[in-house]
Amino acid sequence: MLLRLVTALVLGTATLTALANDNAHRHHTTDAAPVASQVWSRAMPPSAPTGAVYFTLNNPGDATDRLIGVQTPRAEKAELHTHVHKGDVMRMERIDSVELPAGGEVAFKPGGNHVMLFKLSEPLVAGERFPLTLMFEKAGEVTVDVAIEEQAPSSDRNVHTHH
Repeated sequence: MLLRLVTALVLGTATLTALANDNAHRHHTTDAAPVASQVWSRAMPPSAPTGAVYFTLNNPGDATDRLIGVQTPRAEKAELHTHVHKGDVMRMERIDSVELPAGGEVAFKPGGNHVMLFKLSEPLVAGERFPLTLMFEKAGEVTVDVAIEEQAPSSDRNVHTHH
């Protein structure tokens, strides 16, 4: 009888421990920070005062988040921008934020959403890298390395992801 009681206690404790670990893992997945991939900027002539950064954002979490800002030591000012069509003209426009749906993906690409860099502190030279901090409403700050490229990377090549 005592052996059955001890066995029941051991099995019960093991079951509770396994359930607690499973819930802890689920909680970690829910709070996962957005992930940036293929983070790149096009090389620019030394006299260029501006540049742009492109990437793909994935939200592995269970809640929608918003990208609300960006900053980098490579430029005096960094802003979120998009392209809009007004009549027959496409023009760039500053935006306050970009929604990142739970489990979703948002592309920042030429002709669409992108990060605009103003008053570059140094020219954007192919082969170099610089940090870019993405600021999210819920996830906080995520810093990524931007690879400076002569041309857009192929879609199957992962230039860099978040830290």
